[in-house]
Amino acid sequence: MAGERVKLEVKPRENGGSPAARRLRAEGAIPGVLYGGGKPAQPFSVGERELRRVLTGSHGLHAIIDVVVEGTQKPHHAVLKEYQLHPVKNRLLHVDLQEVRLDQAIHAQVVVELTGEAQGVTEGGVLQQSLREVNVEALPMDVPERIELDVTALNIGDNVRVSDLPPIENVTYLDDPETTIASVIPPTLEPEEPEEEVSEEELAEGEVPAEGEAEGTADEAVEADADTAGEGKTTDSEG
Repeated sequence: MAGERVKLEVKPRENGGSPAARRLRAEGAIPGVLYGGGKPAQPFSVGERELRRVLTGSHGLHAIIDVVVEGTQKPHHAVLKEYQLHPVKNRLLHVDLQEVRLDQAIHAQVVVELTGEAQGVTEGGVLQQSLREVNVEALPMDVPERIELDVTALNIGDNVRVSDLPPIENVTYLDDPETTIASVIPPTLEPEEPEEEVSEEELAEGEVPAEGEAEGTADEAVEADADTAGEGKTTDSEG
């Protein structure tokens, strides 16, 4: 379970657009916004190292974050709403937090982690996971960090669905129970080499075409042989 709360101290900021956000990042801070709580969105900034500590700790991404804005004492209970990473440098660029009430259920996406080695894989099959996250409803403190699904019993052609996920107390799965999460497909067959086609030049040198590929009549073939005997072979160098 998430079941853990971490404290995050932030500073209020003016929403100065992209130039202000770039200045913050240059100073080692990350711009963010706190939503909810019956109030307008609250822009803030937070040290990048402190934010990474909160997002990458053992508590996972579903921990309850007690956001304390500088100059205030009352924490805002929040969960991670969204974060942005630099596409190349893997640096945090922005973070959005959603304020929640601990006594009201929320919707969240939870990672499905496959465990065990499928029997079908040992026989040459390939395990494919088509659904990596499921939607759940639970109280903020009850949202699981991940959901483990054992695939050991899967043979080639078998699959597991949302309905096969283990029941978790106080957690409701919201996806269609028939949605496939993972399956074991047969091994990929090597493509057959295409048959080499016989060119007209090769046929002209005396090769016999395959059955059903000969064109023209027997009389035409005799006439062609006679013409060839009379004219002789020509080359491109003739003028």
